[in-house]
Amino acid sequence: MGLNLNPFTWWNGATFGTWMGLRGKARVGEDNLGNVYYEGGQDPNGIPRRWVIYSGSNDASRVPPEWFSWLHHQIDSAPDQALPAPKSWEIPAEPNLTGSQLAYRPSGALEKGGHRARATGDYEAWTPGA
Repeated sequence: MGLNLNPFTWWNGATFGTWMGLRGKARVGEDNLGNVYYEGGQDPNGIPRRWVIYSGSNDASRVPPEWFSWLHHQIDSAPDQALPAPKSWEIPAEPNLTGSQLAYRPSGALEKGGHRARATGDYEAWTPGA
């Protein structure tokens, strides 16, 4: 189609209205997925407002835990300043893969043939009054 739908659709990223609303707001940082974080203004309780502009589809599971903490005012400054460096054994956060080709599907799932192994002898059905 060739038409840029970004000004009209919110599910593909920030709309034109969102970008206009971010004028004058401070860019705080960017995560390893390319999401950009902003802060500026205050809500009626005096708490600073914070935003994330997603790189790609708008999916809240694509916000890493350290930036989630910042967005929800659990830490005051950007994660690279407020949190210790990641440990060598930590694995990077992954977005929710449900509904994608990479989603977990157990052996009995319809996508894997719908057949599962028969129960062994370790299961005993519950019977009322037994």
